Amino acid sequence: MIIHPATVHFAIVLPVVAAVFGLIYLFTKSEIFAKISSASFIIAAIATGVVWYTGSQAGPEVYKYLSHAGQTTLLEHKKLGLYLAIAMAIIALIKVIGCRMHNYAIQALSVILIIGAMAATFYQGKMGGEIAYNYGMPFKSYMTMETLNEANKDADDTDDADSQVEIYQDAIDDITSLSEDVNVILGNPKPTDDDESEEE
Repeated sequence: MIIHPATVHFAIVLPVVAAVFGLIYLFTKSEIFAKISSASFIIAAIATGVVWYTGSQAGPEVYKYLSHAGQTTLLEHKKLGLYLAIAMAIIALIKVIGCRMHNYAIQALSVILIIGAMAATFYQGKMGGEIAYNYGMPFKSYMTMETLNEANKDADDTDDADSQVEIYQDAIDDITSLSEDVNVILGNPKPTDDDESEEE
């Protein structure tokens, strides 16, 4: 089961929270908001690192179920995720250093940087959505159609009815196996006997 979709929201929301606290500090120059914003920067950096890790674990599992364009986008998504995780760690370090030194300019720099990272995170989220909805789910249908087309082609090459039935049965088994693999990866529950009877 992939936990990346459940964690990814933290990487999107927490940089926004950190940026808000950072801006509040810049306008108020309050020591308490300097500390709160520093803590929020650290939490956002940790969350980004965790989300990158869960994504790196999920990537190989979904890679084979994507089209070529989807696979290319997935690799770009993974690379940008790593860059964001590193950048967020550096930005949080800059913010903590500025807070410890009571240096307004350094902290202001970190706030500007996290706003840039926040924008990159939004783009990263958009890319992840494209992988899941534009390339992932439709490609399951493409693979099903490809399996059936290959079965149809093989069946046309023989006049033996038993062989044709066996070819289509193998295709159905392949499609069923594919569906089960995808459901396991996505964490979907296995269909019950009641579900199967309803479909019939």
